[in-house]
Amino acid sequence: MKQISINTTISVLSKDELSQEEVSLMDQAVEARAKAYAPYSKFTVGAALLLDNGVVIQGSNQENAAYPSGLCAERVAIYYAGATFPDAKIVKMFITASPQDRELDEPIPPCGSCRQAIAEYEFKQDLDIAIFFMGAKGNIYKSDSLKNILPLVFDKNHL
Repeated sequence: MKQISINTTISVLSKDELSQEEVSLMDQAVEARAKAYAPYSKFTVGAALLLDNGVVIQGSNQENAAYPSGLCAERVAIYYAGATFPDAKIVKMFITASPQDRELDEPIPPCGSCRQAIAEYEFKQDLDIAIFFMGAKGNIYKSDSLKNILPLVFDKNHL
């Protein structure tokens, strides 16, 4: 049997280590999280995307009693960006997540479906997306590309 070892690098940052642009993006993700509709899970997620045209797109998770009809914050923002600014590229993405009953300090990465959606846009735009993710407070994790958190990515080349 042959084994393959996959290594990845994630940066661990404090708010003080973010640029002014990144702090603004973080604040907009927190603002988006406050708009989440999560009456069932009570788990709110906000996302803010910076496009190469300077526009910031926000998204929040939107649940539905008919699971799985809801949508995650990341995909709400990505699909809105794709529908509204089809030629723009996503440069950075900031995600914040936490239950409504406490302030989670553990960084929460995108779920598998969102990782695949982000992968689609990285391939479509031929540009890596810097992904920052956090809980409600505490350290922020940064991945320079989706490929760091989904190393064996499925893309159009497999079709």
